[in-house]
Amino acid sequence: MTELAAVKAALTSQAVETPSWAYGNSGTRFKVFTQPGVPRTPREKLDDAAKVHEFTGAAPTVALHIPWDTVDDYAALARHARDRGLTLGAINSNTFQDDDFRLGSVCHPDPAVRRKAVDHLLACVDIMDATGSRDLKLWFADGTNYPGQDDIHERQDRLTEALATVYGRLGEGQRMLLEYKFFEPAFYATDVPDWGTAYAHCLELGPRAQVVVDTGHHAPGTNIEFIVATLLRKKKLGGFDFNSRFYADDDLMVGAADPFQLFRIMYEVVRGGGLTDGVAFMLDQCHNIEAKIPAIIRSVMNVQEATAKALLVDRHALAAAQRSGDVLEANAVLMDAYNTDVRPLLAEVREEQGLDGDPMGAYRRSGWAEKTAAERVGGQQAGWEA
Repeated sequence: MTELAAVKAALTSQAVETPSWAYGNSGTRFKVFTQPGVPRTPREKLDDAAKVHEFTGAAPTVALHIPWDTVDDYAALARHARDRGLTLGAINSNTFQDDDFRLGSVCHPDPAVRRKAVDHLLACVDIMDATGSRDLKLWFADGTNYPGQDDIHERQDRLTEALATVYGRLGEGQRMLLEYKFFEPAFYATDVPDWGTAYAHCLELGPRAQVVVDTGHHAPGTNIEFIVATLLRKKKLGGFDFNSRFYADDDLMVGAADPFQLFRIMYEVVRGGGLTDGVAFMLDQCHNIEAKIPAIIRSVMNVQEATAKALLVDRHALAAAQRSGDVLEANAVLMDAYNTDVRPLLAEVREEQGLDGDPMGAYRRSGWAEKTAAERVGGQQAGWEA
């Protein structure tokens, strides 16, 4: 296989998982903005997700969020997805929107509240069984606002106990993916504040517990690609939540604020074998003022472009420059790949798959936005609370 053919094959096989909640209404802390044609049900979210996959050829799975995507029959929902060329991806738990979780969920000082949180996580595994999903994704808003509010050591013990209970419930081929966030909503001490804490818990649990790297969940200046490289070395990188930020967890389109950072991350993924090692590439974004489906299509394309540039890095030349200590040449090799316009290559890859080379244009011409705006009238639009 030629080098170009290998690059094309890698791009063709890459899959980006889209999040069901990105198709619903979302907003800032001050206002949720509605749009015409927003889905009202999980099935309508899947209908929109199918359009993203139809025009990109790279978004075959959809993550669910429980309880936002609660249905009576999850096997039927999985069939609905398959009928549209999709499968259901990660099941995302929610232990942060119940009044009982004001002081935490799995780390709460009250054992009854902890039991309620764990029961929800176990119910999410039941849903995985019904949908055929591989991944249970956990993010906890647990933490404290004031020194002395609770015992930091004990909260870690409670977290360990809860994770072990859920890990023991996982079935064959299922994984637990633990996310971290260094602040918000807890302002003094967050219970899973960094990749090291998440890694330590996953290491203790076993091989089917891995870390999720959300690209918006880091302090300014954090070298995220170093984290990615380290987790890949240790076989503990389970997946990404791709988004972009200017300040904190902004959940903007991936690559919007710093496309060079996304390229650097994807280079470490390529370098570390992450494209073929089961790493889940999921978007975690909320589209507040922009049209949702086009924003998701653009995000998938941004991931593809960063990946294509990472695949074009001349690794032999880079290694030679690194071994000889030629700092400028090593940097130039990376910059040559980053500065390559890969859009014609990706258009060619899509056309070879029988797709339109311009996914955004193809979506606009499809009339789907106008169709859903006309048909999805009445009922309750989906959003953060539904």
